Amino acid sequence: MESLHNHKIHIPLFSPFFFLLHFSSLHFLSLACEPPHKYFVNCGSKADANLSGRVFTADSSSGFLCTEKSRAIERTNQSPSPYQTARIFSQQSYYQFGINETGTYLVRLHFLAFSSEVNLSTALFDVLAFPNVSNSGFKLLSNFTAKNSSNSPLIEEFFLGIDPGTFKIYFVPQASSFAFVNAIEVFLAPASFKPENYSSSFPLVLRTTYRVNVGGQKIEPDNDAIWRKWDTDSIYLSNSNAAVDSQPSSQSLNWQSFESDGFVGAASDCIAPYSVYQTAKLMTTRAEGSNPFNITWSFNVSADARHLVRVHFCGIIGPAGNFVFNLYSNGIFIKTVGGPDFSFSRLYSPFYYDFVLSSNRSEFINISIGPSIHTTTTNNSFLNGLEMLEIIEGPALSNPPASVCNMKGRKKIKMGLVVGSVIGGLSLICILIVGILFGLKYRTAKRVETSEWSPMPAVGGGSNHSRLTDGTITGSPMNYLNLGLKISFAELQQATNNFDTKLLIGEGGFGNVYRGTLLNGRNVAVKRGKRDEQGSGQGLPEFQTEIMVLSQIRHRHLVSLIGYCDERSEMILVYEFMEKGSLRDHLYDSNLPRLSWKQRLEICIGAARGLHYLHTGAAGGIIHRDVKSTNILLDENHVAKVADFGLSRSGPLDETHVSTNVKGTFGYLDPEYIMSQQLTEKSDVYSFGVVLLEVLCARPAIDTMLPRDEMNLAEWGMLCKKKGLLEQIVDSSIKNQIDPSSFRNFSETAEKCLQEDANDRPTMGDVLWDLEYAFQLQQTAKHREPHEDSTANASSAFVLPNVQRFPSVSSTINIDDLALPGDDELDTTEVEVFSLLRVGDAR
Repeated sequence: MESLHNHKIHIPLFSPFFFLLHFSSLHFLSLACEPPHKYFVNCGSKADANLSGRVFTADSSSGFLCTEKSRAIERTNQSPSPYQTARIFSQQSYYQFGINETGTYLVRLHFLAFSSEVNLSTALFDVLAFPNVSNSGFKLLSNFTAKNSSNSPLIEEFFLGIDPGTFKIYFVPQASSFAFVNAIEVFLAPASFKPENYSSSFPLVLRTTYRVNVGGQKIEPDNDAIWRKWDTDSIYLSNSNAAVDSQPSSQSLNWQSFESDGFVGAASDCIAPYSVYQTAKLMTTRAEGSNPFNITWSFNVSADARHLVRVHFCGIIGPAGNFVFNLYSNGIFIKTVGGPDFSFSRLYSPFYYDFVLSSNRSEFINISIGPSIHTTTTNNSFLNGLEMLEIIEGPALSNPPASVCNMKGRKKIKMGLVVGSVIGGLSLICILIVGILFGLKYRTAKRVETSEWSPMPAVGGGSNHSRLTDGTITGSPMNYLNLGLKISFAELQQATNNFDTKLLIGEGGFGNVYRGTLLNGRNVAVKRGKRDEQGSGQGLPEFQTEIMVLSQIRHRHLVSLIGYCDERSEMILVYEFMEKGSLRDHLYDSNLPRLSWKQRLEICIGAARGLHYLHTGAAGGIIHRDVKSTNILLDENHVAKVADFGLSRSGPLDETHVSTNVKGTFGYLDPEYIMSQQLTEKSDVYSFGVVLLEVLCARPAIDTMLPRDEMNLAEWGMLCKKKGLLEQIVDSSIKNQIDPSSFRNFSETAEKCLQEDANDRPTMGDVLWDLEYAFQLQQTAKHREPHEDSTANASSAFVLPNVQRFPSVSSTINIDDLALPGDDELDTTEVEVFSLLRVGDAR
């Protein structure tokens, strides 16, 4: 797709999290769509075949195929084509392709269960793709079968962001079944499909579900510049009486590159074929009370999946300024099309608009167009074309499956390579023998070491079966993920003295937290999921999300994940142990020494650094979604680390939002997020602003024992700030420590974080800079007499020390104002997930 503009897509790589994509506005220098660099493979064949002008190379001689056990089958009495042959796999195998250029690639897989000695319609298999140098991949098809009553090919189409290197497509048979494929296409999509903010850590993965020529005839791949197939819209039309097909236009189209309020001009027929823009569906009558939208198309989709939708328009009924109508989805207003304010108005000019939808647990998405209240004309609503692509948001696969590769078609082998391989092989065998003997000795020793205590009865049965290898909530397996982090249940029992209550250091919504010592002597915090949640599966998404996030990020101010256990229906997370507990403990617990103002500033700066890294660092963009004082932990040196990523969402964040169920903790939740259900990194900024007030005032975010107007700390603090009375509610233990300039800067930072409009809030990078500035002001404060150190005059004008404020290194993020549909659910967590952890190795 060419351009999503302000509507970037948010897609999690990890379990918690989902990725956001923003396509660039790169346009063609010419109107014709250039043929792309391509791979076309004729699977199971010894001869090349032609299809719609494409030459498919036989895989038996291509060198693309890597397999140990496969079989080629062929139809009889058929003309040569990619559907005459198929490659069958009894074991997992893959095709690999050399990629020279980073970009968005179009991948098509062709399946036809033709009649042969093998019943291809019984095949059941998965298809995995590994498009990145980091070896992160995705499951494209799960438990796929190619049954098709129409006896026509099934073509599965995907858009993937791919890095230079080797791109692999795996075919993995299920159980005793097999996998097969007839043909494969892999080619670089035209420049207009290239993502603007592509990151190798977060690949682009979209699956085409619908492509419709509205008001026109079916378009076969032969008549599309990049061989797409377009269906007619009649089978999707809800009320045929509300619409009529337009007369095909014979006029030449004005291919133009332009942008207007999210609308983009189609620069060439790579966007859509000429025939799509020549026809349209037009509204016949005005909306009636029982039928609020004149033209509605209904599409069956996967429940809970999100989709990228592109709608195509062309001014075949007149310039854009002559018509005005509204676009809706499931009854929710999306956009007004046309009108006198439309900045580009030209006859026969094609353009399109992109937006993202959530099915919200429904198996249907309705797209509707209807008259705007600003027009009095009748036949003013129309649509030329529609595309719908499912956003694949399952957890990424961290490593490709282990495969024995027997490359087909590579016959030239140098003798020196053979001799070297033999010698190397003999050396490897010797090394393996020594390794096996050593391993057996080690395992024997470990069994002796752990045999001194009796194992506790397993919750939910005695099986060692892993929950994660069954697949995640989205159907993507985790058996390839983070295997190096697995810790056995037996070792964790020993580490916690069989989960002795004497070692209990915290209780939370997910479960209890125990202090433990691993076999290597390392102190850890062991968070064990509650038993009732293990039966219902309610804690599984958070468990998977925490693993996926923390296993792929490392930062000094983020709590490190040491390992996890998913045996015996257990959900256990193991973290570094944080000696000083949570920030909240040191603000409210009278048994602990009070933190000084300098310590509080350093803790806030550390937490801000951790959050800034999450938002913009190497992780690619993560929204924490549950920032609060109990999730900021302190090591033995009071170094702050952000913790608890069970509610996180992932993906590039700049200029984006994602429609999602509201999750978090009362008192910290962003009011705009609650109302609009649009999640952005600015929601974290708001929550952090509440933490800043907690640090300043040493009181909970919500205190039901106080008068009504003082219960909510954010509201009460901002009211006091507005009245110039904020210094009166500052923690009495630090009042005499705070330099007035530092106080003013700190309080203004909190105020900016707590703005109602997310667009008015700073980025986390700006917050970090402001806090470091407040710390610098505190450090450079001139010595004052005790009576002069009071903050009573903090609201007055001050003579600041000579400290230069440099421009912020982070740029302001403009949050998109598109209102996306969302659920009404409010899922909150009011309990601490864990409290005491300790740093092991500094990171």
